[in-house]
Formats: sequence, structure tokens, C-alpha cells
Amino acid sequence: MLRVALLLGALAATSFAFVKGMHLYLLITLPLVAYIVVDMIRFQRRVLQEVSQFIESVSYRDFSRHFNVLKAPAELKLIRQGFNDINATFKLISRERETQYQYLQKILELVDTGILSYEIESGAVSWVNESFKRLVDIPYIKTIHSLEKRETAFYKEIIQLKPGESNVISLTRNQQVIKILVSASIMRTDQQVNKLIAFQNVSEAIDETESKAWQKLLNVMTHEIMNSVAPISSLADTLKKRLQSPDLVNSTLTEELEDIELGIDTIKKRSDGLLKFTESYRNLNKITKPDVTRIRLRNLFEDLNNLMRPTLEKKGIELEIILRDPGLTVEADVHLIEQVLINLLVNAIEAVKDSEQPRITLSAEIQKNKTLVKITDNGSGIPMELLDKIFIPFFSTRKTGSGIGLSLCKQIMLLHKGNIQVQSAKNQGTAFILQFAGVVAGAVAG
Repeated sequence: MLRVALLLGALAATSFAFVKGMHLYLLITLPLVAYIVVDMIRFQRRVLQEVSQFIESVSYRDFSRHFNVLKAPAELKLIRQGFNDINATFKLISRERETQYQYLQKILELVDTGILSYEIESGAVSWVNESFKRLVDIPYIKTIHSLEKRETAFYKEIIQLKPGESNVISLTRNQQVIKILVSASIMRTDQQVNKLIAFQNVSEAIDETESKAWQKLLNVMTHEIMNSVAPISSLADTLKKRLQSPDLVNSTLTEELEDIELGIDTIKKRSDGLLKFTESYRNLNKITKPDVTRIRLRNLFEDLNNLMRPTLEKKGIELEIILRDPGLTVEADVHLIEQVLINLLVNAIEAVKDSEQPRITLSAEIQKNKTLVKITDNGSGIPMELLDKIFIPFFSTRKTGSGIGLSLCKQIMLLHKGNIQVQSAKNQGTAFILQFAGVVAGAVAG
């Protein structure tokens, strides 16, 4: 404002001297006008230079730059102070955004859901969390297309999955079939279109749902079979007694009556067999609430070893027990868990019968805050296509099997809020893993 006022005053004096013909005064006013104009131009250049430097720091996102206010000309102190205030505000915003980003990353790393984001056009992976890497067993992934060679079917499912859709995909990991719920969505940023995919392991949830569905089906089937077969068995008894009455025994139709009696005996035998078979499946639904106590696994393993030793020695099978922590305990129903382990050991004995050096390993350990009990054998293994069927009631890989054992084992583990999994490979053996939720601290007496 002072410069403008001086310029106006100098111009007014110059005009007055020119009009009045005071040309001598023009020698003073004209240089003054020129000096003021040049000084104003220099001032504007200095301001523009300061602004240019600030714009340059902004374009490079360099908000750490400090404009010296103390050594600045008086007319530039205010603008430099303004630049410093703007930089301080940007730094604060940047720190807050970085904190939010780090916080979001920590959250996404802690969740069990795998998350993968990739650019649709190029396939370049922009972000992936550790849960996805563990789930798919891939330590590093640069593009989504690198999955094609490792997991072709899995890759195709991801590529074909449309935004807003979900699908359950089966994936084999560590000789174990797991079910993954895959969901997709679209995210647009900076003229790029990214596909965001979430992967969630739903094997346990699906297993529990399937188990409840089978229970309902078995309730209906066993009820109907028992109601239908029991009268047939009773009627067969009545007819046989009638055939054995004195008036028919002394009859002339002896041969014909013998044939009829043989047929009735066959009906009776098959009816009783079907009743026993149905009764065995009713055991699947009899267990409603386990009697939970704290069990020391060392004692449990010793009891199993004593129980199974005669059978194992007779068949020449080696049983190896591995328990690194003798004080390891679980909260469970001892009778039900014993039944599960006996069923699994009997299956293992059957699996290793043709092995040259049959061996079964019974072990326990803690992994990821869960207590795991493993029964491993070096038998022929279970074909990969049958792994997801062996826990289905009525299904058995053996001709003489009823298909009840593993179904019962699974239900017992679900009642304990745990689970049972299987790992197997052809000619490499099989491992059944009992998962007990949580780790029980402390020891028990006895």
C-alpha cells in the first residue's frame, strides 16, 4: 500500500510539473517514478519466487521445508509464515493418514480373513495380507496370474468370480481339503479398477452345518426303519411258533413246512440284523451333552496303550507315543474321547495291515492356541477324491465297514467345540487330527 501511495504521489507531481511547465522538477519526479516501478517489479518477483518454491515443495510432497521468517524482508515475513503454517497443516494431515493406514494394515493383518487386491487390466497385485499367504501357502505374489501355474482351478474361480458374488472353493493344503468362501468387489482409484477379494476358511462352519443336517436325516431314517422292521421281526416269531405247533408238526406237508420255516428264519435273521444296524446309527444322535472334565493326555495315552497293546503285538504293529509336555491337558468327556481314539486306532490298524513295517504314532502338541491330538499311520493312504466324504454317515472305504465310526468321531468333536481333520496321501499314510479349542493351563491330580 505504501508503494502504491508513493507511486500515485510521484505520478501526480510529475503530471502537475508537466502541465505547469516546470520542466526542472521533472528531473526529480521522473526518476522517482521509475525507481518506485522497478522496486514494485522486484517485490513481485521476490513474491513469485517464494510462491514458486512453495509450489515446488508441494508438487514433490516435501512438507518438511521451512521458510525462514526471521531473516526475511519485512514484506515477505507474512507470506513465509503462511507457507510454514500450510506445511505444518499438511504434515499433520499426512501423519494422521499414515497412522490410519498403519492402523488399518494392522487390523487387516490380524484378521483370519485373507484379502487380495489386484489391478484388473494388468493383474498386478496391489495389496495382500498374511492371512491370504498362509491360507494359500504362497509367501510372495506379484501378479494374480502367477496363481495359474500353482493352483489352476483356484485361479480360474477367482478370475471368473463377478463383483458382489460369493462362492465356496475347495482347496487342498498339506494333504487336507479345506473349503474357502470367496467374495469379490470392485474398487476404483486414480483411474484404475481394482478387484478386491476376501477369502475365509469356512470348513468348520460347513462341517457343523452338515453334521446337524445328517443328524436330522438319521433321526427320520432310524425312526421309520425301526417302526417298519420291528413288526416284521415280531410277525416272523409268531409264524415260526405257529409252524412248531403239534398239529402242523405232525402234518403230511413236512417238507413244505420246512421250506416255509427256513424262509421265516431268513426273514427273522435279516430283520434282526437290520434292527441292530439301525440301532448302531441311533448312537449318532444319543449324545447331546458331554460330561466335561480336565483330562491329562499322558494318562489317556497310557490307558489306550494298555488297551490296544495285545492287538498291536499280535499284528506286529509298532505304536509310538510322543508327548513333549507330560502335563498337557484338555477339557473333554473322557469316555467319549476314548471312544474317538479307539475308533481311529482301529482304523489305523486296518490301514497298516499290508505295510512292511507297520507303525502308528499317537502324539499331542499345542499350535496356535489349540491342543492337537494326532493319530498317524504309514498305511496306503486315502485317495484324494474320498477325503471330503469319509466323515459322511453310511460312507466307508472298507467293504466290511458300516460308515458309522468316523461320523461318530466327528459329532463327538463338534460337541466339544472342536473339530477333526484328516491329512492323507497315497502310499504315504494318513493322519487324523483332533482339535480342541483353547489351551488348558495347569495340571490335574492323578
